[in-house]
Amino acid sequence: MNGEVRVPKLPESIADAQVLRWHKQPGEAVQPGETLVDLETDKVVLEVPAPEAGMLAEILAPEGQRVAEDQVLARLTKLAETEPTDAPRQEEGTARSARSEKTEEPRMSPAARRLIKELHLDPSRIPGTGKEGRIQKIDVIAFLDRQEKAQSLDPETVSLSQPPEETEARPERRVPMTRIRARIAERLVQAQQTAALLTTFNEVNMQPVMDLRAKYRETFERVHGVRLGYLSFFVKAVVAALQRFPVINASIDGEEIVYHGYYDIGIAVSSPRGLVVPILRNCDRRSMAEIEQGIDQFAQKAKAGTLSLEELSGGTFSITNGGVFGSLLSTPILNPPQSAILGMHRIQERPVAEGGEIRIRPMMYLALSYDHRLIDGKEAVQFLVAVKESLEDPARLILEI
Repeated sequence: MNGEVRVPKLPESIADAQVLRWHKQPGEAVQPGETLVDLETDKVVLEVPAPEAGMLAEILAPEGQRVAEDQVLARLTKLAETEPTDAPRQEEGTARSARSEKTEEPRMSPAARRLIKELHLDPSRIPGTGKEGRIQKIDVIAFLDRQEKAQSLDPETVSLSQPPEETEARPERRVPMTRIRARIAERLVQAQQTAALLTTFNEVNMQPVMDLRAKYRETFERVHGVRLGYLSFFVKAVVAALQRFPVINASIDGEEIVYHGYYDIGIAVSSPRGLVVPILRNCDRRSMAEIEQGIDQFAQKAKAGTLSLEELSGGTFSITNGGVFGSLLSTPILNPPQSAILGMHRIQERPVAEGGEIRIRPMMYLALSYDHRLIDGKEAVQFLVAVKESLEDPARLILEI
């Protein structure tokens, strides 16, 4: 009797998934729990394991096809049913060995595999630096850098001074938008179309936070096993401000306002598949070390593409840090159904007036985008000022004042 491989249960907010890659082909043996196929949803890539041991008899959903929850993806056959004698078993083993030799590909990490597939690269051309020659994500990036550099140094590159008709053809390449990238685009457009978006700005003197980090960074890392970054200060400052202004932590549901009595903060992180916002839950009950540990785990999972749907669902407020990419000022867009998002930016030394004197201070612009349907400008400004005050006097975070 054939076993069926089905699409696992999907969250309510996700209608379907797309078959991203089959790791096995018909005729190949599989073991229980072995990953058969990757499904890409709006948020994460799901790995579908084999429910039992056997042989992959038939693939019903090829790569690129959209599938619904509980839909049959493939059928498995028990090996005993297809191998009644030793001779067929030997022939099949020989054929499978030949097929494996023909289709064998280099060993790759999950992140490298996805990046190679997205960019339509030939993995055999990419040297791996991992264990036993395994290709890592960093190897793919290095390969792309070498290609770009080689193209820029190509002596046959056409000069810009040549007439347009004498230049070489300018190739274009079209690739399907990934589900995650399409979902990001959809949500950004949705936020702009359904919310009354406004942004208020302020600036914060980061010197007190920088001094505190410099003083305790080594001790903090030795005791807690994680580096002391800036985000934990911002998360703590945001939670303190949300407690003072609960409407910033609320959301609109139809004609009702939902005030959340918990503080689940979304931390925007970059991944090979686009920007994702995993949720750090119950931040009001977390220490700075626990916040840093949670953020570090999110960053590692985002790079490896192993964030779960649960980790990406929910959230009452978000923080995004464009400063890591060099952004000096920007207007972040809401992550619906949240009503506000804080944008951090690059720390830059600037002259500021203090006590009638001009001093050079490490300054950061802050941007708070908010839904004006729910949040008044006064509340938004006061919230941002509260964040600024906590960061410029970190003792407030410890004393909770």
